[in-house]
Amino acid sequence: MVPPRAICSNCRHSRVEWVELSQKGKLVTYTIVHVSPPQFKHMTPYAVGIVEMPEGVKIPSIIRTSRPEDLKIGMQLEADFSPRPQEGGWPNWPRYFFKETG
Repeated sequence: MVPPRAICSNCRHSRVEWVELSQKGKLVTYTIVHVSPPQFKHMTPYAVGIVEMPEGVKIPSIIRTSRPEDLKIGMQLEADFSPRPQEGGWPNWPRYFFKETG
């Protein structure tokens, strides 16, 4: 589950375990955000999408790209955990995003 939770959101069971996912997935759908909340204003316009991992998990994420118009459904993307400063009050879990494979 993204972000991690102490219980399963489907069955409410508390016995959950960490599963390592692949670093790459494919873009299932996306939208371009032109009007953003204050903490993302510096990124506008930016893409938000759903990435399907080979394990079958679909993950919501910001998609970092220099040209949002080049995004295509089905394209391969790669997970990244590079730190980026965020405004105060942002949730305190590891921040991830997807980017075009290089």
